[in-house]
Order: sequence, then C-alpha cells, then structure tokens
Amino acid sequence: MIKNSEPTIHDIARVLSISASTVSRALNDNSRISLKTRDKIKALALEMGYRPNSLASNLRNKKSKTIGIVVPLINRYFFSSVISGVEDVAFKSGFTVVISQSSDLAQKEIEIVHSMFANRVDGLIISIAMEPNTSDHLKLLRKKHIPLVFFDRVVPEIETDKIVVDDFDGAFRITQHLIDQGYRRIAHLAGPQNLTSYIDRKNGYLEALKKNEITFDPSLIVSIRLTSEEGTQAVKQLMNLPQPPDAFFCGNDTTALSAMIYLRDQGRRIPEDFGIVGFSNEPFSKVVTPSITTIVQPGFEIGQKAAELLIGRIEEREQSFKTIILPIELIVRESSNRRKN
Repeated sequence: MIKNSEPTIHDIARVLSISASTVSRALNDNSRISLKTRDKIKALALEMGYRPNSLASNLRNKKSKTIGIVVPLINRYFFSSVISGVEDVAFKSGFTVVISQSSDLAQKEIEIVHSMFANRVDGLIISIAMEPNTSDHLKLLRKKHIPLVFFDRVVPEIETDKIVVDDFDGAFRITQHLIDQGYRRIAHLAGPQNLTSYIDRKNGYLEALKKNEITFDPSLIVSIRLTSEEGTQAVKQLMNLPQPPDAFFCGNDTTALSAMIYLRDQGRRIPEDFGIVGFSNEPFSKVVTPSITTIVQPGFEIGQKAAELLIGRIEEREQSFKTIILPIELIVRESSNRRKN
C-alpha cells in the first residue's frame, strides 16, 4: 500500500494559486501578509493536515528550541514541582522540554547527558545523582558552550548558573525547633556527604547544637541514601546505642515517615517520647498521623527561575553567572510539637 505523502507549502500554494513564499510567510505570521489571507492559508493547512518541518527549520537556525531537564527521581514531589516550573516558563517561551531521571545512578546520568548532547538540546537543567561521579559529562557541556543550570544538588567546581535553597538555615531552624521542644539527643539521618546540599544541612544541625551548648555526639549522625529502607535501618542502628536519641532530624520526608512507622511499631509515642522532622514537604507529610514537621522547598519557583536563567543564556541575554539562594519555610506539625498548648 502506498502511503499518501505529507502535504507541503507547495501543495497549499497550488490549491490557492499563490506563491509558496506567501504561504510560508502566512504560516509564520509575517505582518506583510494580511490577517484575512493568513487565516485562509492556516485553515487550509489544517484541513490538509500540513505539519511544519520544525527539525529542518531548527537546523538552519542552529537551534533545536529544546531544553533538557535531568532529575534524580521524578516521583518525588520536590522534583516534579521543579519540572512543572520549568515547563511553565519554557512553554511560554516556545521551548519544548525533554525530561529524564537518573534514578540517583551516576552512570545513568552520564548516559542521559550524552544522549541529550547528541540530540542537540539548546541547554540543560540538572540536579545531580547521589552517586559520586567525575562530572566530566557536565564539563563537556560547558566546553561546548551549551548553557547549563544546576538546581538543588550542584557541582561547585563547575562555573555556571545555580539555584539552591538555604539548606544550612533550614537545618539550623529545624534543629533549633527540636531543642525548643525539649529534645536534647537529636540524631541526624544525613544524605551522602559528597553533595553540598547535605553537607550544608549537617553543618546547620551542628551549628544549632553549638549555639545551644549541646555536646555533639558523632554516633548520632548516620549518612544514608535517604530511601525508606535505609531510613528504617538507620533508626534501628540509632535505637541500639547505649544512649539512644530522643529526636530524629531526617534528610527528607521519606526517611522521616520510615522512622515514624518503625518507632510506632515498637510502641513508642510521637512526639511525647520521640520527635521526628523531615525535609521537603512531600504531600503525604500533612495527611499521615501524626503529621510530619518539615521544611518547604519552593520547587515550582526553582523550576521557573532555572528555566528563565537557561533561556536567557540560550538567547544570549544573560551575562555573568548567577547563584540564586531561595529561602525556606519551616512548617511545624504534630510529629515534633511536644509543647503545644
């Protein structure tokens, strides 16, 4: 069976007895063509099933009008919020967004970035995987002058645009809150210490202890990948200490939930016996019982600003590189509110 060929601007021109250049200008909303004629040509193009060859046009202009975004895990609320923010700005600016997740695996991230490079994305927005890697794949983008924006998890030594939240302040405030509630042996389920965001959170935690003259016990910090399974194992480990903690500052809400489930299964009361706090304000954190105290990261706003920076760089409107630090918000809920009225 012979398939019908795609209609072209020449086919449209032939039906209307006009030039192909007039059709082309009309489809591109050139003001030299009257609005009435433009509408007539567009209506016929739609009726005939005409599809513009965007690929050929973009190759001529040396732009794909496509930006890539790589996140560790799409199913985390924070990262999905960032994606929504990116798409909001990109769509309004005429860009298509290609989304991939690294699953927090270094090799997968490398392969995704190389694939996006090969497919000529105009720029890339990325939050790097937990697994340590060389970052050579990201340095390649900079070497080839392809705009790059980091968010949340960054590579400090690569000079480019970065958008982060104030992780230090968030950790300080959440630790101070636990101290104000009367907790003293505060454990920290920390993320991998090869990532600056988790280093900053640990340092904020340590600073709050220091300010309140609470002796730091190194055995109360456990670095994990912040999965539910590792969170449960970390809490078991901490509860087996000669002096167990009386509160848990967890690196994300996922581990806070796993800590809460484990302690409740052991017959422990929350927050009377143990305080629990998370980080990132996953939707489940306000509907579980008890609800989880946490830190809000403005994911949608991060995505918007990342896209604005990247598109500005693509269109050569941005000059010097920027590091934008957005504030966080502490939401106190039942899991740590031991002294509520």
